[in-house]
Parts: sequence; C-alpha cells; structure tokens
Amino acid sequence: MKRIILMVLYNIVFVPWWWYQLCSYAKHTDEIPMVKKYALLKKITLHANKGGRVKIDVYGKENIPFENGFIFFPNHQGLFDVLSIIEACDTPFSVVAKIEVKDILFLKQVFAILKAKFMDRDNVRQSLKIIQEVTEEVKEGKNYLIFPEGTRSKKGNEVGDFKGGSFKSAINAKCPIVPVAMLNAYQAFDTNSIRPVTVQVHFLKPISYEEYQGMKSTEIAKLVRRQIVDTIEKSLKKD
Repeated sequence: MKRIILMVLYNIVFVPWWWYQLCSYAKHTDEIPMVKKYALLKKITLHANKGGRVKIDVYGKENIPFENGFIFFPNHQGLFDVLSIIEACDTPFSVVAKIEVKDILFLKQVFAILKAKFMDRDNVRQSLKIIQEVTEEVKEGKNYLIFPEGTRSKKGNEVGDFKGGSFKSAINAKCPIVPVAMLNAYQAFDTNSIRPVTVQVHFLKPISYEEYQGMKSTEIAKLVRRQIVDTIEKSLKKD
C-alpha cells in the first residue's frame, strides 16, 4: 500500500487524467484497438514504476514470438506481476486470472482494458468454458498470460507447483509456450516497504507445439517449471 501511495504522489499531476482514460477505455474496451489500449497501460505503468522506485530489468526480449497467438507462462509472485510484464513487453497480451482479483481497484480497470478472462477454480464447467474461449482466441492471433501455479507462491522467489490444466489452452491451440521467470516482483506490492526494488523479467526460449506435441499436460508443466526454476537459481547465484 505504501508503494502505491508513492506512485500516486509522484504522478499526482497526471493521475486524474490517467484515471479518466483508464475508466473510459475500460468502459469502451470493445471500441478501442488493442494496440492503443496497451500503449496507455504501458505509459501509465512506466511512470508509476518510476515513481514507486521500481526498476524492471528485462532479459530475453528477443524470445518473444514475432507472430501473435502465443501464451506466456510465468511464475506467480504477487499483484505486481502483470504490471512488470506490461513494462517489459511491447507486444499486447491479455490475462487469465482467478476470479478473486476481479474487483481490485486499478487492476479491475487494467483487466477490463485487456479483456481478461476470470476463472472460478471451484466451478469446473466455467473453467472449461474459459479454457475453450482462450483456445479459440489464441488460434485467432490473440496472446495470453496464464499463471500455472494458479495463485501467488507467497514464498518470495521460490516457485510453487505448476498445474497441468493450465496448459490445456496452449495444447488445444497448438501455440508456442513462452516460459517467463520472475524475480523480486513480490517486493513491489506484497511487502510493506518503499525501498528501491529491481524486478527481473526473463523471457525464455519459446517451446513450439512440435516440441511438446504428445507430452501430457503434467509433463509440460514440469518442463516449464524446471526452466523457470533453473533461470531463477542462476540469477540468484550471480547476485
């Protein structure tokens, strides 16, 4: 909360206009091109992060596919994860999030602009519907971000178990899977501190459908998790 206040105070002159734009874009999201909406989110995120003393170090940007229709699969550290990836990535994407975060102020507007999908983990039929919707949209060229842990790890840079079901949309769409390793993102919003933070976002080499074709979803989950864990461990050793 302290860091959010710092972000607002640093940009206080621009906040009313940005808030108006966010709400307007969220209300009319179907009428505004994705590129324009994403540009607004990126601009606000860049200014907010600077004001909140958060620096984003990006690695492997060249690994983001040139062609649309892929899914990011990052480890999940906290509420700041999506915003850090928005700053790190120039390619628009949407998000599949748990229904519990649907109405959090600011994130609510961001999710509306991105036309995010919300999954009710206690409702199997609704979850299957979301998987199918994401599959069809990825086939049509839309990019998504899905957290395969399903929830925040709450253990800093320690990575939780990845759920095989999280990869069903990628398997069905036969799209590239892009592992994303996140470090220190939890320090931004999930700690009561305003000390300077450097978040690392590592885009790993995409895994093509040909590479994971025939693998079980649980096997894909273990493969992606291992790549992310290895990247985090190597980075921590350098520090």
